[in-house]
Amino acid sequence: MALYAIGDLHLSSKVDKPMDIFGPQWTMHHEKIREDWCKKVKSEDTVLIPGDISWGMNMEEAMEDLNWIETLPGEKILLKGNHDYWWGSIKKLNNTFKTLKFLQNNFFAYEDYAICGTRGWSSPNSNKFTQQDEKIYHREVHRLKLSLEGAKKSGYTKIICMLHYPPTNEQHEPSLFTEICEEYNVHMVIYGHLHGEEFYDTGIKGLYNGIHYHLVSCDYLKFQLYKIF
Repeated sequence: MALYAIGDLHLSSKVDKPMDIFGPQWTMHHEKIREDWCKKVKSEDTVLIPGDISWGMNMEEAMEDLNWIETLPGEKILLKGNHDYWWGSIKKLNNTFKTLKFLQNNFFAYEDYAICGTRGWSSPNSNKFTQQDEKIYHREVHRLKLSLEGAKKSGYTKIICMLHYPPTNEQHEPSLFTEICEEYNVHMVIYGHLHGEEFYDTGIKGLYNGIHYHLVSCDYLKFQLYKIF
């Protein structure tokens, strides 16, 4: 069973939000993703999707996008992004779809790995970090701890962490996100959120204090799934 990742699908079946306003590379980007996905992923495989899934503002608007993902091969583990306003009750979401699993204050198993995570947020010393950002930052840190602690209590020692936001600020300084991942001996962190050549390097990539970090926003990946295992 293979494990893949791709983030920031930014689907917009029911809302007028074409992504090609951000550049010609985004033209029909969902079809590029589908083509690559169907070439690579088999029914027994798993795909991690760390946020910004649908532009829908509510479940009704997002349902067609989620059903589109449901039709693709494999099991999918989804995380909330900053634009996923449709995201509602985690229990209801996890009872609605057959191949979609929604990650929030919980974890899911992939073979002998636990898939943990939370949306994350901007880290201190980021541009325009405010008091309100501080509150959300600590709330997301708490949610990450809940996810990791759940995996630990269930006996998992191998952990992959999903975040939507990069786990550090633009200067790649340590944060509570990186510190907690190190504390729980996380093997790998994948994240998205960053778009455009000028922003890709604001997120850490490669080996950092013993943990492998990967940016998997779909435009960075040229709309092709990243194979983890």
